[in-house]
Amino acid sequence: MFCILILFWSWDWFIPLINTRLTALLHRKTTIEHLHISPGFVTTVRVEGLKITQPATFSGEKRPFATAQEITVSFSVIDFIKDRKIHLPAVMLNGADADLIALKNDLNNFTFTEDGKPAQQKSSGSFTLPQIDKLSVTATRLHVVYAPLQADITATIQADPTTQNSRGILHINASGRYAKQPVTATFTGGALLSVMSENNPYPVDLKIQNGETTASLAGQIDQPMTFSGAQLKLHFAGPDMALLYPLTGVPIPHTPAYAITGNLDYNRDKIVFKNFSGQLGTSDIGGTIQLNPHTKPVFVEAELFSKQVNLSDLGGFIGASPDKTAQQKKSDARSDAILPETPINIPKLNAVNAHLTYHGTHIENKNLPLDNIDVDFSVTNGAITLKKLNFGVGSGTIASTASLKPAGKLFDTSARVDFSRIDLGHIMQATVKSKAKGIIGGHMTLTARGNSVASLMAAGNGGLTLILDQGGNITAFLPNLLGLQLANAVMTAIGIPSHTEIHCFITDMPLKNGIASTKALLLETGEARTTGTGTIDFRNNTLNYYLTTRSRGFTIASLPGAFHIYGPIKDPTILPGAEIIGRAAIAAGLGVVFPPLALLPTIQLGVGNKSLCATAVKEVNAAPSSGITTGNLSRSTSTPNKNGITNHQPARRRPPAKSNTMTPAEVRAAWRIKLDQKK
Repeated sequence: MFCILILFWSWDWFIPLINTRLTALLHRKTTIEHLHISPGFVTTVRVEGLKITQPATFSGEKRPFATAQEITVSFSVIDFIKDRKIHLPAVMLNGADADLIALKNDLNNFTFTEDGKPAQQKSSGSFTLPQIDKLSVTATRLHVVYAPLQADITATIQADPTTQNSRGILHINASGRYAKQPVTATFTGGALLSVMSENNPYPVDLKIQNGETTASLAGQIDQPMTFSGAQLKLHFAGPDMALLYPLTGVPIPHTPAYAITGNLDYNRDKIVFKNFSGQLGTSDIGGTIQLNPHTKPVFVEAELFSKQVNLSDLGGFIGASPDKTAQQKKSDARSDAILPETPINIPKLNAVNAHLTYHGTHIENKNLPLDNIDVDFSVTNGAITLKKLNFGVGSGTIASTASLKPAGKLFDTSARVDFSRIDLGHIMQATVKSKAKGIIGGHMTLTARGNSVASLMAAGNGGLTLILDQGGNITAFLPNLLGLQLANAVMTAIGIPSHTEIHCFITDMPLKNGIASTKALLLETGEARTTGTGTIDFRNNTLNYYLTTRSRGFTIASLPGAFHIYGPIKDPTILPGAEIIGRAAIAAGLGVVFPPLALLPTIQLGVGNKSLCATAVKEVNAAPSSGITTGNLSRSTSTPNKNGITNHQPARRRPPAKSNTMTPAEVRAAWRIKLDQKK
């Protein structure tokens, strides 16, 4: 009789009770359509037509939270009676569908509480997962909307069960949007049950494409449940590393296209991307990066190196755009800005604390080829400390330090750059095949508040002292420094023969509130000495400068007078001297006075003790008015008085002519006529 009762018993009679209990447990209406139980030493329970509705806080959603066509679970009664052990010989899920949603206000539909917010953690003993011998998942769909990461992804899941001849395979295909970019992913792994194995590593093969960024991860994970380690090969590539920020949470400046491969390892304390190598633009890149995800903000330690590096590939780290689009280039051409205006992103800096070291063994750059680069900087709570940014140039060094501390949306900044024994010939020969030579020394300091290189200079205080000693042939130097047309006009205007040798060039320019003035400027050649005065205004990227040449011998009468350079730094205007258009030579500030011997220690430190500049400075300080000023304006006329004594009177100044501007070609032509008349 008992057997007949069991045979014809309808387990659906328990459905109302089960629905009530599940609804109370999950805090949302839950129902099943059919219930089948096959009792025995191994009891099998099969549920059909499971439906879990959305919680009250997500009642506006059209789809239910989850549904399943069929769930089958086998339970070992014997093991539970003997050892109080939960042993599930088989678990099968077929036709499941779930929608998981998380909003930006920490509200989600997968936390089973009354208000949908995470429940408070309760201390409890250790939890042991049940033993499952066989797990099968077929025709299952998972839709995830995660607003904090701007993600909306749909995945299909297929898990083949473990058998005697197969360890089982997990297949996941996903597509949707992540961080406002389209994303697709495919994952192939071992059986779900092998995740809990302590003896067998779990194999993984993941491929992701997020926008134009691609990544692949292949290898195996040791004891995934305890994060004991991994042997994984990670490869990622894309047009710009800055696009990795939504994926990794680690801010990276803009870079050119990259492709990098390395080994990924992890444990409970840190994630390590080690022994990686690849390309960043035209530069190679390698090293090791460690990340501690448990700190707030995340801490990143990076040791990077390059065998060959192009400095333009690192432009994003100082606010420049490594690969500018045609539209950006047109915009730059229209702008008067000469320094990067890209603001530093303070929120991104606050998202990570970091310490980075970088060494580039050999630098290749068409604008300024240096030998090597060494960098050591850290980011701590939004503050940047640049301990070292050094460039090797032959036997010389450009060494920089800086500190940037957040001040609202700006940075309080202090920086220093020291130039020591820089071989100009080493630079010029590699760039434009020039025969220019010379040794450069000096230093620059800056204190300012701003959020970009341009804004810091526009508000800066400090100064620049720079020395070029034994500079070689001026033809090899100035045309390549200033551009052929402008340089030829400048040389002709100030009366310097193109074949003359540069003995010394010195500039000492204090910077105050974004305006660089001239404390000293000297260009000494074999024939003449040129001094200058004026300002460079970084607030509006303009200059206003006067240069005057004085002879070191008695040929000064054949040399032209002072001239004026003014206007935008990018495209200045040359206004010729008094002898061409009648301007007074005194307007060029002929009385330039050097600080008495103040530059000598800097000169010796920057370019060495055997310096022609040291001699030049001593001469200028000893007789700052030595030499005869150019042209008739500087020569005197002799008029005997009634006693026969000659009075030296300055030449009568011609009335100033109408202000005109001339092109470099017109300047050269005018000076050429002038010099021809002197012959």
